[in-house]
Amino acid sequence: MGGLSFLIHPWGFIVQGIALWHFVKRRPANYWLFIIIFGGVLGAGVYMIVEVIPDLGLLRGAFQGFGRRSRISALETQILDNPSAGNLEELAELYFEQGNYKKAREALNQAIASRSDSPHAFYLRAKSSLAMGEYAEAIRDLQYVVAKDPKFDYHRATGLLGDAYARTGDLEKAGMYFAPAAQYSTTPETLYNYANYLKLAGKREEALEWLQKLAMKKKTLPRYMSRAARPWFRKGKALQKELAR
Repeated sequence: MGGLSFLIHPWGFIVQGIALWHFVKRRPANYWLFIIIFGGVLGAGVYMIVEVIPDLGLLRGAFQGFGRRSRISALETQILDNPSAGNLEELAELYFEQGNYKKAREALNQAIASRSDSPHAFYLRAKSSLAMGEYAEAIRDLQYVVAKDPKFDYHRATGLLGDAYARTGDLEKAGMYFAPAAQYSTTPETLYNYANYLKLAGKREEALEWLQKLAMKKKTLPRYMSRAARPWFRKGKALQKELAR
């Protein structure tokens, strides 16, 4: 093995570097950091097999990004001659997927001005406003959506409306809209948002119960869905620590 060490040595650092970069980006369980650092190339290799390789499926979004940018460019040109609501809504969806929430909302403003009966357009505009932290604007759009269909997006719309009210300090209305969302929606997002609302309402024990449900959800979700929901699980852990003080 001594004669082969010159082959393992540089690659070991590279594998550890990739593993550490992935850990910082994806934030899996903290014990992995110990394994990567103190386990050397073997520990990093185990991490790559268990955590990095399964995540490769999530890279589809990166490759889709190239096609998305091309489609955005084509739609931006097409809208100059044909600013139809359909084209504007499609462009807004692409902007939203790209994380450009301001442009998504601008496109939706135009789409809604020409066709004001599309709950989907109002819903996407509300999500764009939420992503920018503009809750009052989101509330107006979500109220329209929920009035049209209280079960819209499997009760996620009512959950987001409750969360928006909670973040503006109107806990009474937040509770009213969270009630059906908490009953029927079990997405990590709704579980976390409801626990956060309970914390704001001073219901610490109930908040901890819902955070426990969030932790259990992580165990029952399919692995690929659990990976996509990691931000909500991280927020749940942080909130749980805050409430445990």
